[in-house]
Amino acid sequence: MKITVFGGSKPKPGEPAYDDAYYLGQLLGAQGYTVLTGGYIGTMEAVSRGAAEAGGHVIGVTCDEIESWRPVFPNRWVMEEMRFPTLRQRMYALIEECDAAMALPGGIGTLAEAAAMWSQLQTGVTSPHPLILIGTGWQNTFQTLFESLEDYIAEKDRGLLSFAADIETAYQILQSAAGVSNI
Repeated sequence: MKITVFGGSKPKPGEPAYDDAYYLGQLLGAQGYTVLTGGYIGTMEAVSRGAAEAGGHVIGVTCDEIESWRPVFPNRWVMEEMRFPTLRQRMYALIEECDAAMALPGGIGTLAEAAAMWSQLQTGVTSPHPLILIGTGWQNTFQTLFESLEDYIAEKDRGLLSFAADIETAYQILQSAAGVSNI
């Protein structure tokens, strides 16, 4: 299985968010999953590192626009690079190439990725598969959205999202969806 992990670029080694992302990468890599990340810094680096160190295969999905906007390069744990000219192409590759996706806490880019994937699932453009949002921030954000715009978001569309308070719960949701026994 290919698992995309979306997440923020801000966390640094030793910070709790980085450590959580590293742990998620370890779990995914140890299970033998191929892990797709944005390929750069922050949680993308942490997941890539954890997966690679646990024996998993890591694909970094990168793009020219990010590297011209911010001086970054693929992290050293990326084993295979999928490179695109634009951020849009990169985002849709992360969505289209996976069998499941997980979103760690993040900012505007992570929100855009999760929302775009949710829309692709809603419209049937992407085949049905898990989209797991990790952390209370996502649950609070989407709960506010559901309450504020309840007439616009059908219950069946809300059901396309899974919420997990922590890494272990997210991993259990993934394993259950994949038909694999839990940790």
